Amino acid sequence: MRISVIGCGYLGAVHAASMAKLGHEVVGIDVDPKKIDELSVGHAPFFEPGLPDLLQASLDSGRLKFSTSMADAAGSAVHFICVGTPQRKGEYAADLRYVDAAFAGLAPHLSAGDVVVGKSTVPVGTASRLADEYMETAPEAILAWNPEFLREGHAVKDTLHPDRFVYGVPEGAAGERAAKALDEVYAASLSEGTPRLVMDYSTAELVKTAANSFLATKISFINAMAELCEAAGADVTLLADAIGMDDRIGRKFLNAGIGFGGGCLPKDIRAFMARAGELGADQALTFLREVDAINMRRRSRTVELTRVLCGGSLIGKRITVLGAAFKPNSDDVRDSPALSIAAQLQLQGADVTVTDPEAIDNARRRFPELHFERNVEAALSGAHAVLLLTEWPEFVNLDPKAAGTTVADRNVLDGRNALEKTRWQESGWNYKGMGR
Repeated sequence: MRISVIGCGYLGAVHAASMAKLGHEVVGIDVDPKKIDELSVGHAPFFEPGLPDLLQASLDSGRLKFSTSMADAAGSAVHFICVGTPQRKGEYAADLRYVDAAFAGLAPHLSAGDVVVGKSTVPVGTASRLADEYMETAPEAILAWNPEFLREGHAVKDTLHPDRFVYGVPEGAAGERAAKALDEVYAASLSEGTPRLVMDYSTAELVKTAANSFLATKISFINAMAELCEAAGADVTLLADAIGMDDRIGRKFLNAGIGFGGGCLPKDIRAFMARAGELGADQALTFLREVDAINMRRRSRTVELTRVLCGGSLIGKRITVLGAAFKPNSDDVRDSPALSIAAQLQLQGADVTVTDPEAIDNARRRFPELHFERNVEAALSGAHAVLLLTEWPEFVNLDPKAAGTTVADRNVLDGRNALEKTRWQESGWNYKGMGR
């Protein structure tokens, strides 16, 4: 099939390269000339394992190209909208200006029977509104909603081998046409037995926001238990292991730590609350305010634990922060708990050095006042406390004996409960975990 992908950021670039890998003829379109130039020569503008090879292979096949002109979308049978929906400045609500602009810009280039597929995470009701607008500007096109469920660090696998497909389509023949088109797009994955659920627009939109809200709630729940464990003298990691054996609960996302961040969960749960309020159902999601509050409280708690490790004062203390990205296998620093904690420590008088294998350039642009060091040994030199805040394998697997010869004081705060506690203690470190 001929496919266009509108928006070549994190979601769009991965989707475009993956669709070409599946054998489709794909054009990726974005308004940023620099991004298009990079993608056109096989350079991914962000770090994602497996994407550079996939991107280059798709370009070499001749099935993938990139453009800044929306006119190049003409002639495609299916058009995917993959633009961002950031949090609106000063509000909880999602900023839909990029979604609206993409749909409006695409409309003049659509032909009868074209299927326009929204993949962006949007407030419930957005698809119905856009479908009504298309009745005026592109009445012969069909709108569908096909939410994405990508995990940063696993995006290529999640696109090529997803755990489910969700199709939000209109009723009647138009909906059947849209579902058939998406079946053709995803034929390879469907042949592997991937489940496929067809539903109305609103339910499809809610699937994504509800899933993210559930995951955020699960993370904040175990972090709330970590607070209680610290007060009671219990160990949250053993607690999580025990309750996670109940298959109704499960062990995934029950790792206590410094909280969640990134470009999805924080802004998505806030937009979900805002939209519920607009619909008059705000009481249904009041619990998400506490989920958000628990998550943000983990950052200040980490600062306080660091102060205790440093003997009661941060002033003049050298702190090494291991990790800048919000999660490993990513260079994404949007709403990164690690960077937020590093900045708070510096504001309270500490001398902070941050190291990360992939995210330093992005982190420096966001927090230029912090000191960054690419070499881990140099970053550890003279530290009074070491904080593991992003669980990159190279940090988790550090040799505590070797690291102990570099630092000034052997104090370590395991912000992700990822280090081998006994190993570090036996190497002479004052170890502190979260909720342990």
